[in-house]
Amino acid sequence: MAIINFGSINIDHVYQVEHFVKPGETLASSQYKQLLGGKGANQSIALALAGADVKHVGAINESDATFKQTLIRKGVDCQYVKCTDTPSGHAIIQVTPTGENAIVLFGGANLTLTDETVNKALSNTSSADWVLTQNETSSIADILSLAHSKQLKVAFNPAPMSDSVNALPLDCVDLLIVNETEAQAITGQSTTESIVTWFTQNWKHGEVILTLGKEGVIMVRKDGTTIDVPAFSVEAVDTTAAGDCFIGYFLSAYSHHTDARQALIRGCAASAIAVTREGAAQSIPTQNEVDRFLAKHGK
Repeated sequence: MAIINFGSINIDHVYQVEHFVKPGETLASSQYKQLLGGKGANQSIALALAGADVKHVGAINESDATFKQTLIRKGVDCQYVKCTDTPSGHAIIQVTPTGENAIVLFGGANLTLTDETVNKALSNTSSADWVLTQNETSSIADILSLAHSKQLKVAFNPAPMSDSVNALPLDCVDLLIVNETEAQAITGQSTTESIVTWFTQNWKHGEVILTLGKEGVIMVRKDGTTIDVPAFSVEAVDTTAAGDCFIGYFLSAYSHHTDARQALIRGCAASAIAVTREGAAQSIPTQNEVDRFLAKHGK
């Protein structure tokens, strides 16, 4: 069983700042780092570290090939990662002393995925495989449709949210993973309670995970029941890859038929560890670290 992740690969330019830059303001940064990032790459690394067989599908500029090697060293199968002359996707990330972040994205090579890329990556799959994608690459509609037509299980994390998401074939999605902002845009609802009610009534073809930051997560099952799991209390340093880390660890466990509640707890634990560290991919813990964290908290 494999998880085929059609995902972005970004070069993260991370600046530590006292506060987010205001319009017209020039603000000195106290620290700068260049790191591997992108929701797709982060989620692939989290999946691999969590023990999943993950195949990444994406593109990166030839001059940044060392970042592809980083994915490989983390255990990600990169046979479908293309090196191109298009500039790599990248992100300008501001991080405040409280761990909050503000991000500007440039799509670059992430937007060069084509129908041919999708067809090739899905040409040799089995019914036990999962397909995962986010909203940082091209050809998302084709990914969802073709994966569904091949009877593969499809997980979709529509981040960053855009108006184009509601035009996608969302009926092809078996597992939707959204934060509150993304859920509000999809449902038109404004409160957690009304969002959960909307998904219970209108999303009967699949399951939904609503991530709520410090409040934990809620999973809406196909039968309309819900599972609530609280977040672990930790001192956050950098929340950049928290959601990606959660997705990787949850999906790795869930795709191997782990009980849904236990898979959610495992995802929350991995995410809790990640926010105590700086960086995106660099903050994602190993399985042993997650096991020790859960044991410490009696889980």
